[in-house]
Amino acid sequence: MFPPFTDEHDQLRALARDFAEREIAPNSAAWDAAGEWPHREIFRQLAELGLLGIRYPDSVGGMGLDWWYTTAFVEGLGHARNGGVVMSILVDTDMATPIIGEIGTEEQKQEFLAPVVRGEKIAALGVSEPDCGSDVAAIRTTAKKDGTDYVINGQKTYITNGAIADFITLAVRTGGEGHGGISLVLFPTDTPGFSVGRKLDKLGTRSVDSCELHFDNCRIPQRYLLGHENAGFYYIMTNFQGERLVAALTAIHSMELALGDAIRFGSERKAFGRPVAKFQVWKHKLAEHLASLEAAKALTYQAVQRMQTGEDPTKLVSMAKLFSCDLAQRVIYDCQQLHGGAGYIEEYPITRLARDVRLLTIGGGTSEVMKEIVWKWTEMGG
Repeated sequence: MFPPFTDEHDQLRALARDFAEREIAPNSAAWDAAGEWPHREIFRQLAELGLLGIRYPDSVGGMGLDWWYTTAFVEGLGHARNGGVVMSILVDTDMATPIIGEIGTEEQKQEFLAPVVRGEKIAALGVSEPDCGSDVAAIRTTAKKDGTDYVINGQKTYITNGAIADFITLAVRTGGEGHGGISLVLFPTDTPGFSVGRKLDKLGTRSVDSCELHFDNCRIPQRYLLGHENAGFYYIMTNFQGERLVAALTAIHSMELALGDAIRFGSERKAFGRPVAKFQVWKHKLAEHLASLEAAKALTYQAVQRMQTGEDPTKLVSMAKLFSCDLAQRVIYDCQQLHGGAGYIEEYPITRLARDVRLLTIGGGTSEVMKEIVWKWTEMGG
């Protein structure tokens, strides 16, 4: 059977969905308007349900499950109807911390990863800088050895969870120019010299922060180095596969929500004496989007399976992110258009959904970068 969802996967999906619909969705509009949310409480509750350590081992309090359980979790969590809160949670569980589980020392896992699984610490991923986003090899934030410490100087930007994180999985330059001089370190945010700069005013995902971060002669012990020095570019590229895959899964569920909303609205809203959804132009457009959604889901599930088997997932993950996230822009645009004037009013969820989904073709590697990766694999015969 494919996808190989069992009753246990369905139960975890239902658990995540119930939590999202009960604790997040009713508050989504208010949190979005306020630009803040009760992050500590939500993370604590997720930890109590065991949902912050799905793929992490029992030694750090996790459940030791597989990528299909993560898929079920993302699908259930999407019912929060708040792209920002969902993103903040997934940064914590699937972007900033997997690399700790994969290459961290046991000491690092107990100091940083285990508290995340317990809901006691929140993590952020610090890669993007004012002069580099997808061009990771251009990172300029430096970490220079001084005795048993690294002294860190530089700036990061567009960092989700930057204002609330207890630590950052931070990309720094420890060597020469280019990709061969980059390392990853674990950076506690209570380190002297660290400061949060502007909280950026964004188009979407407005419930959560995205910040500028400043590092001014910040000292951390060299034991906070993740893996090998100057091997950080490889680690980041590996870590990107999970980040891009959850972006594709998020796009798919966003489309499912939007299409469901559009069909319901179009069945009730009348124009010229009949429901809007009964006009051929909308029936055909929605039918086309439903078919495309299934194609996106099939491609993304193939990428999940590649992650699960341990084969190199890069080409399939890049295709899944490219196709699903680009498709989401078109699908949700049309769903908003079907709403007419209501689609421009904040009381309808489609408005927030349209804002939030825009990030998916940008964050974690732009669609243009995904095309470059897919073509590179094609040239290599992959």
